[in-house]
Amino acid sequence: MTENPFKVALARGKPQIGLWLALADPYSAELCAGAGFDWLAVDGEHAPNDLRSTLACLQAIAPYASHAVVRPPVGNEVIIKQLLDIGATTLLIPMVDSAEQARALVAATRYPPHGVRGVGAALARASGFGRDSGYASRANEGVCLLLQVESVAGLAALDEIASVEGVDGVFIGPADLAASMGHLGNPGHPEVQAAIQGAAGRIRTTGRAAGILSTDEAQARTYLSWGYTFVAVGTDVTLLARSTAALASTFRS
Repeated sequence: MTENPFKVALARGKPQIGLWLALADPYSAELCAGAGFDWLAVDGEHAPNDLRSTLACLQAIAPYASHAVVRPPVGNEVIIKQLLDIGATTLLIPMVDSAEQARALVAATRYPPHGVRGVGAALARASGFGRDSGYASRANEGVCLLLQVESVAGLAALDEIASVEGVDGVFIGPADLAASMGHLGNPGHPEVQAAIQGAAGRIRTTGRAAGILSTDEAQARTYLSWGYTFVAVGTDVTLLARSTAALASTFRS
């Protein structure tokens, strides 16, 4: 297991531009992997990915320079163990509302005595199927843990969550945050945007990287100017939906 380049880049404050993968298919994942993004989010929360399809996407992305970030449907220690074993090194955990939850998630990504991750990677892709005899001794250091804060409760506990040792970055979820703040479907509401801007500074004050997603170019650039370091600037689903609709419309007219 080599050094996690995405984790290193975040620690250095180097902006990382990403793309969301929600088509849940390794063929499209490979296509996107060759586009030149710094990172690709393999989504298991709002996309129909399971363990095997996530594995296939990881395998498709592996030959390329883009770094795979995997988002499980929930921060469950069993799911986290399985994802780490199939070779995910960077995890993005949704719906984190407290420092206590953050500490439990850190523990789930670490082998004992520093955590509770089950020891069995000798059977798995993460250790080269047992060929890397030093994997277990280096695995903890190679994990990059990103936590999603996307509620009023999470925002209130943001400083404590980001300060938990072992957390590498905090990702603000605009859509869910807007809903939690009473502005469902309107993440652009001034109150929500003010919270998002304030969150960036709070996260960076703790020494952690701040992340976010926007499919609007101008807004994504604004987020970068506010101090967000890892920013997803599009989704495969949105790009395909918009492009196909535009093409069809061109010929209908």
